Amino acid sequence: MPRDLVVVGASAGGVEALRQLVGSLPANLPASVLVVLHLPSSAFSALPSILDRASRLTVRPAEDGAPLVPGHVYVATPNRHLLVRDGRVALGGGPRENGHRPAIDALFRSAARWHGPRTVGVVLSGTLDDGASGLLTIVQRGGAAVVQDPETAPYAGMPIAALRAVPDARRAVGSEMGSVVAELVAEQVESTAQPVDWTLEMETDIPDLDELAHATAERPGRPAAMTCPDCNGAMFALGEGPDTRFRCRVGHAWSPGALLVRQDEAAEAALWAAVRSLEERAALHRTLGERAHHHGHNLSHDYHGEHAQEAQASAAVLRGLLRSRLVGFSEGPVHSGEGH
Repeated sequence: MPRDLVVVGASAGGVEALRQLVGSLPANLPASVLVVLHLPSSAFSALPSILDRASRLTVRPAEDGAPLVPGHVYVATPNRHLLVRDGRVALGGGPRENGHRPAIDALFRSAARWHGPRTVGVVLSGTLDDGASGLLTIVQRGGAAVVQDPETAPYAGMPIAALRAVPDARRAVGSEMGSVVAELVAEQVESTAQPVDWTLEMETDIPDLDELAHATAERPGRPAAMTCPDCNGAMFALGEGPDTRFRCRVGHAWSPGALLVRQDEAAEAALWAAVRSLEERAALHRTLGERAHHHGHNLSHDYHGEHAQEAQASAAVLRGLLRSRLVGFSEGPVHSGEGH
């Protein structure tokens, strides 16, 4: 049977790539297309209307429980995970993945679980490494992978990370993506996939807020010596070596690139908090020193003056560290896949 499900993930710079992709898909495409574009949780998404104007397919916002119809494009809505389950669209309110809801990896894993080799996964423009793990899961379960050529992507981080995870993925520039996807959809594949392992079953149930998945005390992976940036809970490491990723007890999921960025943000916030505390300490010492001087308490005046200088000097050191961090980020590699 032919492949009947195409799942697409995009982030920064992905709108134009999405327009090119859906605009070049044939009107008689015998597959359903599901699209996740990272959005602010409170934003109104105009993406369905944008893609509808560009496509010969029927484009609509995803609705929970809607059947998957060939020739239809279902676009993720803000603040809900877009998933597939037993031939239907599912919208989940589960924990964020890489700080996102909807999350690309959540969609890709659900497609891999329920459609297996009948799935085509597509990764478009974006920063960091969202989608790489999910694309690998699709391929491991017999599906096909397409990645926007990093040289043509406005933001190459996601395509580079996807190709690192799935080196044999088909590369395509924007104008060719539709024909490549249509070619893969037309290929005949076995209709049955290998059995779903417990880890994949758990990871696809968590974004859907499945009660049993959240109630069980057991979690996939091995304990990691890190805490979740979203809830400060203990995290578990899944995968090995370059494929390692993390998930916490309540289900927040992190790829290495996204986790590194969030840790950098937390470290910077802590440094700014320390600068504020030191500057407030210096100001308070100066106030107390002036009061002591007014009352003729010279020893107390000198004591507070010295401590004000020490606090101000420490604040200056931290400001210098923050300045060097900002310079380091701005001069970092542009296409490493690790930038923000």
